Amino acid sequence: MATPMIDLRSDTVTSPTPEMRDAMASAVVGDDGYGEDPTVAALESLYAELVGKQAALFVPSGVMANQIAVRILTRPGDVIVAGARQHVVLYELAASARNGAVQFQLVDDRAGVIDPVDVMLAIEGEAHHLPTVHAVFIENTHMASGGRFWTSSLVASLAQQISGLPIHMDGARLFNAAVASGESPAALAASATTVMSCLSKGLSAPVGSLFAGPEDLIEAARIERKRLGGAMRQAGILAAAGLVALRTMVDRLADDHRRARVLAEAVAARWPAVADDVLAQPTNLVVFEHDDADRFLAHLDADGIAAGTIAPGVVRFVTHHEIGDADVDRVIESLQSAP
Repeated sequence: MATPMIDLRSDTVTSPTPEMRDAMASAVVGDDGYGEDPTVAALESLYAELVGKQAALFVPSGVMANQIAVRILTRPGDVIVAGARQHVVLYELAASARNGAVQFQLVDDRAGVIDPVDVMLAIEGEAHHLPTVHAVFIENTHMASGGRFWTSSLVASLAQQISGLPIHMDGARLFNAAVASGESPAALAASATTVMSCLSKGLSAPVGSLFAGPEDLIEAARIERKRLGGAMRQAGILAAAGLVALRTMVDRLADDHRRARVLAEAVAARWPAVADDVLAQPTNLVVFEHDDADRFLAHLDADGIAAGTIAPGVVRFVTHHEIGDADVDRVIESLQSAP
């Protein structure tokens, strides 16, 4: 019998748990297009409570949630300040330009956060014939920097300095940030106008993300969801898994972080040049540069390990609930002979 593949490509590869499958099979459903699915309503209410917002909306994907944020917080031609390596900038196939006709003013985010000084320089540009900034987007945790997170005080400081401009928090892995920081999701999102989180990453639900904010913005978001083709009907079947995810899969994210740390230490030992960077990555992502990433990935594949890249020469490992300690040991063994 072949040894199972160890899949470190993403935490999106997770399968729903048995409890999720049972909940999906017995879910009470209605037509969510008419606002009549009670399970969807329960999921939206729970998420809104967890992140401290008035209302929430269930959407098919995190990308759609970010695109809805673009459409309700800006108008065509507006400028959004964002980190140069954020998901909404690099990993959504230029959807913001296509869907919202906006442009980004990019600032340095190598440390996972953006400096309010850089944001203020972009805002002040209006007085010097530069486009007007209408929103600031941040990412928590920040994938490209290896899952670094914003604390509530950092977000609050940014909000105070930009005085009234809306902040959208791409919190695809917000619950990882909460577990790693020891702060609640509500505290982390308190200074953000809107926030979204994915259910289908470390929380292991099969499909879906949630988008939350003030009631008026969520009503506007519901319209934009329909315009983007995201209105679902008997979506309670999917929402049922999301409820289980939020109720049972958050605390165990600490195990993913612990295993990622072990992998980071092994990467640092094998390639000391990247040690400082990978050892500063606190959640479930291990991101590092490699001189010959294609050859390295081929080596891993030959040992039954799947991994991926997020940019030329930048490798990513992602731990999740289907990666155990024995799997980590196998990966470390492969790293020791890796090119």
